[in-house]
Amino acid sequence: MEYISTRGAASPLNFEQVTLAGLAGDGGLYVPESWPSFSADEIAAMAGLSYVETAVRVMQPFVGDALDEAELRDICEQAYGRFSHAAVTPLVQLDGRQWLLELFHGPTLAFKDVALQLLGLLFEKFLARQDKHLTVVGATSGDTGSAAIDALAGRDKVDIFMIHPDGRISDVQRRQMTTVLAPNVYNIAIDGSFDDAQAMVKRMFADQEVTNRFSISAVNSINWARLMAQVVYYFYAASQLGAPHRKIAFSVPTGNFGDVFAGYVASKMGLPIERLIVATNVNDILHRALSVGDYSTGTVTPTAAPSMDIQVSSNFERLLFDLEGRDGVKTAARMAAFEQSHNMQLEAAMREKAASIFTSHRVGPDDMSLAMRWAQDLAGHVIDPHSAIGLSAAQNVDLDPSVPVVTLATAHPAKFPDAVERATGIRPALPRRVGDLFDREEKYTRLPGTYDAVKQFVMSNATPTDG
Repeated sequence: MEYISTRGAASPLNFEQVTLAGLAGDGGLYVPESWPSFSADEIAAMAGLSYVETAVRVMQPFVGDALDEAELRDICEQAYGRFSHAAVTPLVQLDGRQWLLELFHGPTLAFKDVALQLLGLLFEKFLARQDKHLTVVGATSGDTGSAAIDALAGRDKVDIFMIHPDGRISDVQRRQMTTVLAPNVYNIAIDGSFDDAQAMVKRMFADQEVTNRFSISAVNSINWARLMAQVVYYFYAASQLGAPHRKIAFSVPTGNFGDVFAGYVASKMGLPIERLIVATNVNDILHRALSVGDYSTGTVTPTAAPSMDIQVSSNFERLLFDLEGRDGVKTAARMAAFEQSHNMQLEAAMREKAASIFTSHRVGPDDMSLAMRWAQDLAGHVIDPHSAIGLSAAQNVDLDPSVPVVTLATAHPAKFPDAVERATGIRPALPRRVGDLFDREEKYTRLPGTYDAVKQFVMSNATPTDG
């Protein structure tokens, strides 16, 4: 399996190379040269498998010869052995049609653990083979940072620099990052938004002064290996609900488009997905793009669902590449124009292609709160604000009533206790395994919201490639 850039100019890479590289040298995102596919019989054979065995089957075509089956299984067993639920990502029924796929049973209580526990082990294995040092630079709107830090803290041959928007994530999200005091972990709080932080990360990958000295990689969903790991739970959930003999719809609370793009990948691999519902909050660039073709940025509005407070959705480029016939030259030109103008209009033909599987729904704060109350009052289930946005969209989608709708529950409600308490009157407690979070020492560095300040900090603290 080889991987190509959405912008067409970077050399193809194998799975090991693309995992360590993160972003392509031409500024694009890596995708498989072609989508692997499963037959209906192969999907039917996944019924009843454990999460680990499902993961091995789904990921093996992407891994190619970078890992044999035994190595991949060993990594999956290590990664998912840290989850608090034996099913790893259990399904919970809310009513006759609505289901939750709980993705928050990992060590940092968010869906990012599903991919990042695996990615940390992949980094460690591949770096040991190559005997080089890696500098991981990431931006987080809340959950990626803590999951990545947990996965990489204390590992050999890796430094991690995680940038978050100061004051724009929850106290739990911040503390899950800043109380990890491992010597290879550097937390940076900038004056600005997540989009500002994400732009800095992308710029650093293109900065030759940085890349000539350090081997830079990413843990954001721009890293293909992370997105690949997220494909697994679509197969796992659908198999439990009758796939391939029954179509399933998924509602995905979405900011950076990575989680829902993983569902798109699952559909390209043959999973019978009736609909992927892109659920946004008031920062609705993805809803506007899919519904009327307007992919233009505005000002980020802080909300009670901070992981979705994003205006530039990096992974949308991967979908655009597919919608344009995988023409890297066209995608490169489109993205270059967008980066200059912050405006993009999607042609009707592209919107029609997307509409064959995607629909979208914008959920405001009142509807978010209503969904949280519905889940608590009528289903006896406390959910976080992001999951509530997904559930609200799921309840409002126009679909055949025989199709089950699975909402991806992306975070434990205790990560957002204030918002949950406002909506439901219940203040969710942190699980015992992280219960002392607010007694731990914090350590992080506040920096101005400028690229030069962050670059200088990274270059002053990172270990050179051959170090």
